[in-house]
Amino acid sequence: MEPFMRSAALTGYEDLCSSLGVSAESLMARVGLEPGTLANQDRWIPASAVARLLEISAEATDRSAFALEMSGLRRLSTLGPISLVIREQPDLRSAIKVLLRHQSLYNEALNCSLSEEGGLATIVVNLRLPETVPARQAVELAVGAYHRILRDSLGSGWRPLTVCFAHPVPGGREDHRSVLGPQVEFDRPFNGIVLYADDLDTLNPEADPQLLAYARQYLDLVMDQPAQTTPEDRVRALIEASLPTGRCSIEHVARSLHVDRRTLHRRLAASGLSFSALLDATRVRLATRLVAHRARSLSEVAGLLGFSSPSAFSRWFREHFGCSASEWRKRAQDARDEQQQP
Repeated sequence: MEPFMRSAALTGYEDLCSSLGVSAESLMARVGLEPGTLANQDRWIPASAVARLLEISAEATDRSAFALEMSGLRRLSTLGPISLVIREQPDLRSAIKVLLRHQSLYNEALNCSLSEEGGLATIVVNLRLPETVPARQAVELAVGAYHRILRDSLGSGWRPLTVCFAHPVPGGREDHRSVLGPQVEFDRPFNGIVLYADDLDTLNPEADPQLLAYARQYLDLVMDQPAQTTPEDRVRALIEASLPTGRCSIEHVARSLHVDRRTLHRRLAASGLSFSALLDATRVRLATRLVAHRARSLSEVAGLLGFSSPSAFSRWFREHFGCSASEWRKRAQDARDEQQQP
């Protein structure tokens, strides 16, 4: 199964595109990502799609360091729940080790490591992506993210000994040096950052041992919840994201997962499911929430649920709920009114 990552990996993408005068939506559409994908930072999206998006965005904006510029817009909270544990670590080494140990919680494509020898520490960044997927921008985003974490901890005046990239120089070096410092090297054996090991001993003055204990308990709860790694979980997420576009078909979802229709059908069948059943269940779940809100017209709800017309939505709703949408909305409102009465 292809690796996925939290959509939070694209934090700052829309703002950067806007500042450079290009349409984020049109670029996202070219790689099969829906416009609403970034609204929920905890949504998991194909890592290959993100890698391709970064490449075409760098080309469209004529910015060879596009992903590095994005990395400067990230915050520790971009990582999700794991950031709560990292923030309370007593020193930088502990924080980096937690980040590495739990990297699959925010990006399944990451395969990074830390080694120390001879007074030097090396953070190596690898991405598990198909060979056919261009990954230069994705690699630079990941290296830039680690650089940002290190610099936030060590101060704006800190510089790494070397920032290494395995790919050739993309034009000039100045854009990369402006973000990463002067010691940027290309055509190296690995992607990553080399720094003094002593830098990792830097204490975190804001660390609170009691808060760390609470943060670990919270992380344990998050990790105990089923991860969004099964085919059906990913299909549900893509269905929900594509319903408002009116293009929610098994072919469209399969393309978003970078598989063909038959492969997707086979994977769902292995779990005793079908695409139509997941589509129906997702619509039922969303309809109960959307219809209850009087601020939305029923025609608008029909569109958000991917129906071609209000009449098609009305027939579907009556079939599944046993009454019209307007009747269901009135009952829901009456129930709320009764609860509010003293």
